[in-house]
Amino acid sequence: MRSSHFHLYLDTDLNVPGIVKRKVLVLDLDETLIHSHHDGVARPTVRPGTPPDFVLKVTIDRHPVRFFVHKRPHVDFFLDIVSQWYELVVFTASMEIYGAAVADKLDNNRGILRRRYYRQHCTPEMGSYTKDLSAICSDLSSVFILDNSPGAYRAYPHNAIPIKSWFSDAGDTALLSLLPVLDALRFTQDVRSVLSRNLHLHHTW
Repeated sequence: MRSSHFHLYLDTDLNVPGIVKRKVLVLDLDETLIHSHHDGVARPTVRPGTPPDFVLKVTIDRHPVRFFVHKRPHVDFFLDIVSQWYELVVFTASMEIYGAAVADKLDNNRGILRRRYYRQHCTPEMGSYTKDLSAICSDLSSVFILDNSPGAYRAYPHNAIPIKSWFSDAGDTALLSLLPVLDALRFTQDVRSVLSRNLHLHHTW
């Protein structure tokens, strides 16, 4: 996604006196930060022969399953930068046994992805899982989510940044493109004052 959409709306919100408190950035995993496929998938979305960044072996319903996980381009650099600006929270609709293992790999012993929420913390609704941001931070002026699925933040459209689903494009730069807006958002008094003006982007993909 191109960050240029946001630059039109940022300048008026940056003249904030004093110190603005640290905000919370909620991160989805699948198709936002990573993409994975598992044993037995007839037609994986990743080009055959593309090596995964890591392989997870988990047991689901007493059956061992291997997940082949590919990291979105620039995700390590992205996490390095935004972890200095925000408190990071992982919120995935995946099962905990898988989501926790992915988060551990992305964290890589840095301690930046300590707060985590999984499928059991989601609300099943209209065929998808919605994520309750108020359960993560009661102050909705200071929390927002980065997620490829608009259904996940259906109840909080003013607290979300959409991102295109990622599967295998090695040239993808969406995470890098978001850094300027994320850099600016941390200085706003209320993230909704900026993000509410970009609702048209939620239906781009």
